[in-house]
Amino acid sequence: MLIADRYELDELPLGQGGMGAVHRGHDRHLDRRVAVKFLRLPGGPDDELERRFTREARILARLEHPGAPVLYDFGRTDHRLFQVIQFIDGVTIADLVGEYGPLPVPWAASVAAQACAVLSAAHALDICHRDLKPTNLMLCPDGSVKVLDFGLALLREADVAQFTRAGQLLGTPAYMAPEQIQRGAAGPRSDLYALGCVLHEMLTGRQLFAGPTAYAVFDQQVNRPPDPVPGVPDGLAALLERVLAKDPAARPASATELFDALQPFAVDLPPLPGFLEPPDQPSPGRMYAYVAGRANVRR
Repeated sequence: MLIADRYELDELPLGQGGMGAVHRGHDRHLDRRVAVKFLRLPGGPDDELERRFTREARILARLEHPGAPVLYDFGRTDHRLFQVIQFIDGVTIADLVGEYGPLPVPWAASVAAQACAVLSAAHALDICHRDLKPTNLMLCPDGSVKVLDFGLALLREADVAQFTRAGQLLGTPAYMAPEQIQRGAAGPRSDLYALGCVLHEMLTGRQLFAGPTAYAVFDQQVNRPPDPVPGVPDGLAALLERVLAKDPAARPASATELFDALQPFAVDLPPLPGFLEPPDQPSPGRMYAYVAGRANVRR
C-alpha cells in the first residue's frame, strides 16, 4: 500500500487503539522506516475525532523530547487522516512485564523516572497525557523509554474525562486517578497517579486494581487503598504510597519532583536478557535528565 506517493506500508497494522491503527512503513524519499497512524472512524465521519487527531499531531510536533516519538508528516489520503511518526524498536512495558514478570527495582524506577522526564516536558506545555499505561510505554534496546499515544492528551480542558456519547469515561480504568472518575477532572498529578499504577504493576507483575467490569475498577480506584509491595526499599514504598494517594494534593507536586525522588533507586541496573542490546550493558546514562525534560520544548 502506497500513500502520499512516498510511504510504502505493510497491509496489516502493527496495532490498533481506540482512535487509530498503526502500520509499519518505509519512506521512499528518505529511505527510512516509519510508522503511519491512520484515524479510525468505525461509525463514519466524526468531526470531534478528526479535531482530536489533528491536535495530537500539532502537539507532537511541538513536544521535542527524546522520550516522545518524532512526528515527520501529517496529511489526508482517501479521505483518511494520517500521521507519519518515528518507528520505534522495542517492547512495551506491558509485554516486558508479561514475559519477564516483576521487574528489578532499579529497572522499574528507571522506566518510571524516564516517563517523568517526558511528562515534565508535556506538563510545561499544559498537556496532560491522560492515558498513561504499560502499553503506552516502550523500552528500547538501549535502555531508554518512549512515551507513546498522546491521543487523549489533546482534548479541550472542558472535555477532559467527560462521558462520551457511548456513556464511557475517557481513559483506561485501571490507570485512572480518582478525581478523573469522580469529578471528570484531570491534571498533571492525575498523570503521576497513573504512573504510580504502572510502577506498582512493574514491581509486582500484576495490575494494581482489576475487576469484572470497568465500574468495579472505578470503585477500587476511588475507595480501596493500594496493596503494599513486599521486598522494596522503604523509601520507594513510601514514595509509591504518596504517588497513589487518593487526594491529588497529597501526591508529589510535579513530574520533576517525582523524577528526583526516583533517581536514587534507578542505579546499578542489572541485565535484562532478551530485551537490551547489548544484553549485558544497560544504558542508565540514556535516562532523560531534568534539563531535557524542561528545556526541549518549543512554545
